This record gives sequence, C-alpha cells and structure tokens, in this order.
Amino acid sequence: SGVCTVTCGIGIREVLLTNGCPGTEAKCIVRVEECRGQVDCGWGKPISDSPASVKMSCIFISPENRFKYVWKMLIPNQPAVILPNDSAIMEVHRDTHPVTFQCETQEKGSVIASVKYTVYTTPGKLTRMLAIDTVLIFSLVTGIIVIVAVMFALIFIILHRPFGSDQRFVDINSQKRMPREEYKNKTSLYDVLPMYSSSLHPFAYF
Repeated sequence: SGVCTVTCGIGIREVLLTNGCPGTEAKCIVRVEECRGQVDCGWGKPISDSPASVKMSCIFISPENRFKYVWKMLIPNQPAVILPNDSAIMEVHRDTHPVTFQCETQEKGSVIASVKYTVYTTPGKLTRMLAIDTVLIFSLVTGIIVIVAVMFALIFIILHRPFGSDQRFVDINSQKRMPREEYKNKTSLYDVLPMYSSSLHPFAYF
C-alpha cells in the first residue's frame, strides 16, 4: 500500500501491485482507498482571509455530504458553544477580540477529524483597542502618582507640625514673659532711686 495523503483526519492512499502489472511496469495502481490518521489536526489555515471576514473549512474528502460537521466556538474556562452552522465551510466576520473556532468531522456518531482556527481582530479595531488600553494605563499610572504624592505630603505635614507648634508656643511664651521682666526691672530701679536720693540730700523731706 502507498502512503496516506494526510497525517491526521481522513485521506486516501493508493494500493499498489508489484506483481502482475501489465507490460514491463514493476508497480501499478490497483485501487484507491481511504486512510485515517490521528483525530486532532491542531490549528488549520483559513481558505480565505480578508480584513473583514475569514472563511474556514472542516476536514473531509469527497463526497462532502457523507459526513456530519459540528462547528464550535471555544471560550476559555467555559464549555464550548455549538454553532448552528452544519456545513463543511463557515465564514465569520472579525470581532473586537480574537475568537477560536473548532470543526469536528463526524461519521456514524464518531469524531474522525478535528481542526481549530483563531480569527483575529481587524487592524483598525486592534488599533482602537490598543489606544484605549494606552489611555487606561496612563490614567492608572497618573492616579497612582497623585495618590503617592498626596501621601508623602500628608506625612511631611504630620512630621513637621508638632515642631512648628512648639516653636510658636515658645515664642508666644517668650513674648509674654518679656514685658513682666522689663516691668520688674523698672519697678526695682524706681524703688532703689529714692534711697540714694534721701542719703544724698538729708533735707529733702523738710
């Protein structure tokens, strides 16, 4: 037998005959038969890829209507969503975020092939998304900087406020004490002067 035309899903291969071929040929093809590889074919390549839409294909061989096709939309951490499309070809429009699709080719209730596709966003939508993300990141960073600056300002005020209050208290007390001391000095001076005056002028009281 010849080599299968596929490594996954369903394909065909040639059955060769090495004896009894007509003429002088060493090998000849007797017939073509189906062959199958592993079920999971991994990631496929779209049939067509335009800025607005993507056309994808399930894995099959002719005749196409021999198989059943089940399209699914894969969502992370959630069950797959089965789509109403049951044809071998599906065309989807690009969305604002990447979407993953999977097609299962079934025969008599068994999955014989499976292929996945990722449909990415359009360049315009992707640019808008990047612009929105940039604005959000800038706003977040600005908000963090403002909050940190306010916190440092409050800490600075709290650390320096007691020192300033004590200093003002000392200055006020000093200003209040100074007039009393000056008054006391002046009073003592006036009390002393008459004593000297009476000793120098004994007849001052007559």
